[in-house]
Amino acid sequence: MTRFFYAAAWWLAAPLVLARLYWRGRKLAGYRGRIAERFGHYEAAAPGPRIWLHAVSVGETRAAVPIVEALAPRYPRHRILLTHMTPTGRATSEEMFGDRVERAWLPYDLGFAVRGFVRHFRPEMGIVLETEIWPRLLEECARSGVPVVLANARLSERSARRYARFPALTRWALSNLAGIAAQTDADARRFTALGALDVAVTGNVKFDLEVPAGVAARAAELRALLGAERAVWVAGSTREGEEALLLDAFAAMPPQALLVIVARHPQRFDEVAELARACGLEPARRSSATPVAPGTRVVVGDTMGEMLAYYGAADVVLMGGSFLEYGSQNLIEPCALGKPVIFGRHTYNFEQAAEGALAAGAALRVEDAHAAMAAALDLTRDATRRARMGESARGFVAEHRGAAARLAAWLESALAASRARGRG
Repeated sequence: MTRFFYAAAWWLAAPLVLARLYWRGRKLAGYRGRIAERFGHYEAAAPGPRIWLHAVSVGETRAAVPIVEALAPRYPRHRILLTHMTPTGRATSEEMFGDRVERAWLPYDLGFAVRGFVRHFRPEMGIVLETEIWPRLLEECARSGVPVVLANARLSERSARRYARFPALTRWALSNLAGIAAQTDADARRFTALGALDVAVTGNVKFDLEVPAGVAARAAELRALLGAERAVWVAGSTREGEEALLLDAFAAMPPQALLVIVARHPQRFDEVAELARACGLEPARRSSATPVAPGTRVVVGDTMGEMLAYYGAADVVLMGGSFLEYGSQNLIEPCALGKPVIFGRHTYNFEQAAEGALAAGAALRVEDAHAAMAAALDLTRDATRRARMGESARGFVAEHRGAAARLAAWLESALAASRARGRG
C-alpha cells in the first residue's frame, strides 16, 4: 500500500510540479531546458560503462569534485554521468568539469520516468550524494541490478524526525540502497535507527576541496575592484529573509566596511538589490565589472561561479543559511581559503564542521545579525586576531582531509558485497 499511495501522490502532484518548474523558469531560464529529461527521455548516449553520481544542486556538485578525482584512476574505462535537479547545480558542473563528464537532469520519481533513465544510461553503479533519497528510483535500480549507495550522507535530527513519521516509506527507500557512507558517527546512528543497513562513516568530502589554481588571481582582481583601502565583509550564500536582517544591522553601523552579499539563488539578486535600497544603501553590482565607488557601502554579488573568489577577496565571511533556520551553507569553503568565519545559531547541516571550526579557533558563533556585524567589526579592528583565525581555518580543513579516498575504498567493498548478494 505504501508503494501505491506514493505513486498516486506523484501522479496527483505532477501537474503542480510542472507548473512550479515553469514558474521558477521566469527568473532562471534553465528550469525550462530539456524538460523531457525530467520525465525519462534523453538524447542518445555514447556506449560504454558508466558510473552515475547524483548531485542535486551547487553544494553537492562541488562535493562531487574530490569523489570524481578519487574514482577516475580506479575506473579509467568508465564514463561519469552527473545528474542534477537545479540549473545552478548543472552550471556548476559545467564550470567544475567541462566535458570530462556527461550531465543530465534526474527524472522525477515517477515509475515510467525512472525506468526510462535506468534503461537509457544503464549505469554499472550509482552514487547519490548527501540527502537525496527517492524510493521509486532506488527500487528500479535495485530491480535492474544497479547498486546505488548514499555517499557523504548526512541526516540532521530534524530530518530524522521527519523520516520517522513515515516508517514504511523510509524503510522501503533505505532497503534498496547498497550501503550508506555517512559523514559523522551521529549521522550513521540516525540512519541506523531508521532501519538502514551497511552504514559506514567515511567523513565529509567537502574537506577535500582543492582550491583551483585560478581562484587567487580572480580574488585579487575582485578585491582591486572592491577597493583595497577598506575592509570587505562577504555574506556568502544567503537565504531568503537573511539579507534584510543583515542589511538592517549593517545600515545602523558607521561606514567602516564594504558589505558584499551573494544570495544563494541567482533569481534573488534583484530582490537583494531592492532590499539594500530600502535600507538607504544604494548598491553596486558585481556584474558591472567596474571599480566600486568609495561612498558605496553594499555590493550585490550577482555573478555565477565566483563564490570562492568572493571568499578569497574577503577579510571576514558571514555564513549564509545560519542566521535563520536553514541549517547553514558550506562554511568549509571560506575556511579552506583561510578566512575567519562568523555564523549564526542554525548550523545543523554542518554541525560537526561548525563545532570543529569553533574549537579550532577558526570561527565565531553569534546570536543574530546585529551580533554578526559587531563581531565582524571587532575582527576588522584586530588584524592579529583575524590573521590567527585565518591560519586556524586552513589548519582545521587540512586536518580533516582524506574522506574522498576513504569513500572510494569503501565504495569498492560495498559494491562488491552488493554484487555478491545479488549472485547469491
